[in-house]
Amino acid sequence: MQSDNMKNGMQQAPARSLLNALGYTPEEIKKPMVGIVSSFNEIVPGHMNIDKIVEAVKLGVAEAGGTPVVFPAIAVCDGIAMGHVGMKYSLVTRDLIADSTECMAIAHQFDALVMVPNCDKNVPGLLMAAARINVPTVFVSGGPMLAGHIGGKKRSLSSMFEAVGAHAAGTMTEAEVCEYEEKVCPTCGSCSGMYTANSMNCLTEALGMGLRGNGTIPAVYSERLRLAKRAGYAVMDMFNKNIRPRDIMTKEAIENALTVDMALGCSTNSMLHLPAIAHEIGFDFDISYANPISEKTPNLCHLAPAGPTYMEDLNEAGGVYAVMKELSDLGLLHEDCMTVTGKTVGENIKNAVNLDPEVIRPTSNPYSKTGGLAVLKGNLAPDGSVVKRSAVVEEMMVHEGPARVFDCEEDAIAAIKGGKINEGDVVVIRYEGPKGGPGMREMLNPTSAIAGMGLGSSVALITDGRFSGASRGASIGHVSPEAAVGGPIALVEEGDIIAIDIPGLSLNLKVSDEELAKRKAAWQPREPRVTTGYLRRYASMVTSGNRGAVLELPSDK
Repeated sequence: MQSDNMKNGMQQAPARSLLNALGYTPEEIKKPMVGIVSSFNEIVPGHMNIDKIVEAVKLGVAEAGGTPVVFPAIAVCDGIAMGHVGMKYSLVTRDLIADSTECMAIAHQFDALVMVPNCDKNVPGLLMAAARINVPTVFVSGGPMLAGHIGGKKRSLSSMFEAVGAHAAGTMTEAEVCEYEEKVCPTCGSCSGMYTANSMNCLTEALGMGLRGNGTIPAVYSERLRLAKRAGYAVMDMFNKNIRPRDIMTKEAIENALTVDMALGCSTNSMLHLPAIAHEIGFDFDISYANPISEKTPNLCHLAPAGPTYMEDLNEAGGVYAVMKELSDLGLLHEDCMTVTGKTVGENIKNAVNLDPEVIRPTSNPYSKTGGLAVLKGNLAPDGSVVKRSAVVEEMMVHEGPARVFDCEEDAIAAIKGGKINEGDVVVIRYEGPKGGPGMREMLNPTSAIAGMGLGSSVALITDGRFSGASRGASIGHVSPEAAVGGPIALVEEGDIIAIDIPGLSLNLKVSDEELAKRKAAWQPREPRVTTGYLRRYASMVTSGNRGAVLELPSDK
């Protein structure tokens, strides 16, 4: 056992004395030490129930012959951090989570780990850590929130943001907004649509790192406590069989996750996190890798905000395994990949059944023959950009319009809510990328304001920042290279015509090469917005959005 390094022999008597101080018995000390990474806190709704999940995991580990040891991981609530300086601190926590978990796990020589994450950056950060630490590891999330109900219809957090835009447009009263405020988020759990948290928890199943139901069993169901106990059993089985994360998270497993991503219509943020996870296993996954997979993968689900169904509906329809079984029937998955069950993907999904063809379309009747995400390239995004095409209305799939240029999110929101954006415009928000923000803020406020103002079917938004999974419409993010390093998005001028062709996978500025070269020669880098603390260090090390915004030392570049 790896933990023998810190607890066996005369030299480790001081360590044993400290374990005694923690109340461990000699019998517990002799067993495998299983770290349980708890993301519990009292500021993120998706994490307020994780203390109960952790207790269930501890029982499972102990019953299966291990000694459970809890330590923490941080998590930011993107919804609470949205629209102010706090959003600069969201994406950057992914690396803090990975780094701090690596430190704790290796410093204390745990034999195995159970990760208990839930919300947006928490899940990929812990997946990155699992790949680095490479001891037997199982994930069990806190689970999704149930949808709210207003006027007999299901609603979620994206409805709340759009209600604010509708109020600004004069189409919703303050009393109606207050009703949304009271009802859209009725329970604990990760927000109820196919937003980033639920996307990544579902993709954890597809990767093979979580048990069936990890992504879809609602947070408030007792079934999730049973799942947590089974995660404790599973990690001990993995320990006994020496199955490790790098046996599971292979290139083929990443491809499986990306395929399921396309079928589910996941958040565009998955195109930041899958490359970052791949980077940890030595797989150089640029976002353009997504298009060949998207071209052959049908989009089978339209969960909120793309459609009227929610995570609880996906769970009742058979969950991620039912989606994977549909894809398996087309031969689109690597079914021999190992998983935390000790069985292969093919063995796991063999008996899965699609119980609701309205929630999970069969492959004979997909929403589209291509996947939910697309990577667009062109002279405005030479290294790529990402759009959730499953959430774009048909009339915006191909669009040309004049650029309305803003150098920060706040200025764009003021213009949108001030009625200064017109039908046909292309809103450009730049200097919000990984370096320029720094931190690559989500643009849910402006996209929701556009939708709430009734412009969702006529106005596009392009940014070197990113979007919440709750964003919908012609929202194109991760434009690379970003403005802060002199990418073409920095050269766009007010009124320039921008051509978007989502089916054609192109994003172009209709300006001559000669004019762009002239503008490039005159361009000057901006002074950094942040000059102290963690964000300064992050900005100095972070790479572009097309590479997953991974961190690199200057010598690595």
